[in-house]
Amino acid sequence: MRDIPLADLDAFATVARLRSFRGAAKVRAVSASSLSEAMRRLEERLGVRLFNRTTRSVTLTDAGMRLLDRVAPLMSELETALDDVNEFRDRPMGRLRLNVPGAASRTFLPDILSRFLADYPDIVVELSVNDTLVDVLAEGYDAGIRYEESLHQDMIAVPIGPRRQRYVCAASPTYLAEYGRPAHPRDLVAHRSVLHRFPNGRMLNWYFERGEESLTVTPPARLICEAFEVELAAAVSGLGILATFEEFVRPALDDGSLVSILDDWTEVFTGPYLYYPSRKYMPAPLKAFVDFVRQEGKAAERR
Repeated sequence: MRDIPLADLDAFATVARLRSFRGAAKVRAVSASSLSEAMRRLEERLGVRLFNRTTRSVTLTDAGMRLLDRVAPLMSELETALDDVNEFRDRPMGRLRLNVPGAASRTFLPDILSRFLADYPDIVVELSVNDTLVDVLAEGYDAGIRYEESLHQDMIAVPIGPRRQRYVCAASPTYLAEYGRPAHPRDLVAHRSVLHRFPNGRMLNWYFERGEESLTVTPPARLICEAFEVELAAAVSGLGILATFEEFVRPALDDGSLVSILDDWTEVFTGPYLYYPSRKYMPAPLKAFVDFVRQEGKAAERR
């Protein structure tokens, strides 16, 4: 049994934790077929079946569950040991896995990551863009970015990016010339809209607030889409009104291809947070990124 590679045991722990070869392959940046072959090889060496596989599911056998109970803590201790050694290097190295929403990936995060990677050339960032809520630890990520209402209380949260953001409604001049400019959110029910749908099928109502008055509206849709680039193009072409992050449409507002409307009803909210599970030993790449984000926040406060 001494000739079993640690990489195969680590791969086993990932598949067992996620109950998915495809999901584990995505986390480990390998093909699902190569991961399946590694697990077949491991089962042959051990002489027992570790997984029950069907076309719909992957479950652990009793032997697989027992092996996971013993292997998972060992792999965690090994990762901790390597990170302890990492602290003695002049520059930390390793892989940082982040799960972030599309709003972050399109706005503030590219600039932050570019400067972070310039400062830490031995760190590799693996970025997954996902607008659905995931368990970052169970899915194999080191940290995620989400908004305050989506954070779990047992997570450590560090402000990242803009501290105040707002949603705006915008339409093209051609659309407003044809359908008129709404003066109140209630007027939107007589207009056409471009609606964003999240991968889980959820669509957000448009929320408006002014003084003591607040209301939600979902105007009739001309286009329902999951791709922001398509939504923006549709709004610019005059298909309907778009409600989204101001940062998304700022270039179009600046060049006049879109015009903001209902500005006195604009929703303002707290910016996003970098969050990660509380750990006694934090992986060196994550620690470097957290420290970098904290310093960014302090610098922004001084400006």
